[in-house]
This record gives sequence, C-alpha cells and structure tokens, in this order.
Amino acid sequence: MSWRTGTVRSLHDETPTARTLVLDVPGWPGHNAGQHVDIRLTAPDGYSATRSYSIASASDGTTVEVTVEGLDDGEVSPYLTEVVVVGDVLEVRGPLGGWFVWRPEQTENVQLLAGGSGLVPLMAMLRTRERAGAGTPMRLLYSVREPDAALYKDELPKLLAEADSEGRADLTYAWTRVAPGGTARPPGRVDAALVAATTWPPELGPTCYVCGPTGFVELVADLLVAAGHDTKRIRTERFGPTGGGRR
Repeated sequence: MSWRTGTVRSLHDETPTARTLVLDVPGWPGHNAGQHVDIRLTAPDGYSATRSYSIASASDGTTVEVTVEGLDDGEVSPYLTEVVVVGDVLEVRGPLGGWFVWRPEQTENVQLLAGGSGLVPLMAMLRTRERAGAGTPMRLLYSVREPDAALYKDELPKLLAEADSEGRADLTYAWTRVAPGGTARPPGRVDAALVAATTWPPELGPTCYVCGPTGFVELVADLLVAAGHDTKRIRTERFGPTGGGRR
C-alpha cells in the first residue's frame, strides 16, 4: 500500500495530553469504522519513524481524523500533539485492518468497551452509525482515569443519550482513579459486577468490541467470556507505547 500526503486541516486538544488532527488526504479511498492508518515522520538526516493510529472519524471524502495520546518517551506522538500546526503535511498510509471493524449493515446489538484512548476506533463506529442513520443498538462502557482524561466529552453523550426499558444507560463511565462528585461507584477497575450491570446480556448475542491497553483488553475479554458471551463475537484491539502497536 502506497504512502499518501495528508495536510493538517485543523487541530483540537481533547485533553491536556491528547490532540485530534483532521487531515485532508487526496486520493483517500474511504475506510470502515475500526480501521487505522500509519503515519510516518522523516527527519532531515533521513531517519524515519512510523506509528499506527486508529481513525476516529466516519468515512467522509478525503477527510481522515485521528486522535493521538502524547507519550513522554514517544518518537512520533510528541510531535503530533505538541509541534504540528495547521498546514503541515504528513505521510499517511491506509486504511489498514479488516477484523476490528463495524459496518452499518450489521444489525445485531453492539457492545463497545474502551480503556483510555482505546475509545478512538469505537468513536468512529458511533459516528458512522449516526452518519448512516443506522438503528443498531449500541452501548459503551468507557474506562478512564479521571474526568480530565476523558476523550470527546461533549460529543460522546450526544451520540449515546438513550436508556433502555430497564433504565440502563447506553453510556457508562468507569473511573479508575478519580470519580466526579455524586458518582455512586467508587474509582476502580472494570469488574464482573459492572459488566453485568451495564452491558448487553449474552443471550442477546451482541458483538463486543474491546480496545485499550493490553491489560485492560485481557481483563475485559475474560470477564465477557465468564459472563457467557460467545468468544466468536468478541473482537479485541490492543495497543502499546512502542513497536507496532497503535498510537
């Protein structure tokens, strides 16, 4: 797959450490929600570094949106979150990936489970559902350290504003370190009780998309299996700070 050039059209700081970049990529063939891109930076001396980033946007012409979490020891993310300005040109390759994707023609219930910046590809699924006018029932369980670290604070509640007949919300935050005032559940990791209380029951046969750091993904996948979910309907995507992992 060949490299393309993408021009930074706009920038938006999501949190103190995460930034969304909206790129215009001529010749972009479109993408499915859940896919990712490679971004390559090349120094004047010829040294280059490539990292993979999930696409946050629904497919829309030549627009590709990524949300990058800055890493203190990263080679690429600090540049994207602190140095890049509107008008800069980046090398982009993609779209990549075919397993961890959601398409509007899917009709089964969908359970989204995100840890930290693992929300990014799931956001593409929610945005794609809205753009397509699809009636697919979706729920999101979002595990994040504290309110200041949560991505898409304003948009996310609008995409998931409904509750089911039992009053269970489509959007549930699991604060792991600091919870906002008035939160009933104390800070802590996702556990079996939370999964049972907030996610689609296994008898409905939902497809589950789990994305986040390796520890989170392994924990949540195990909880879903223990709750009775079909392993064939659990799709996972994990990332790490270095190597071939996302971000």
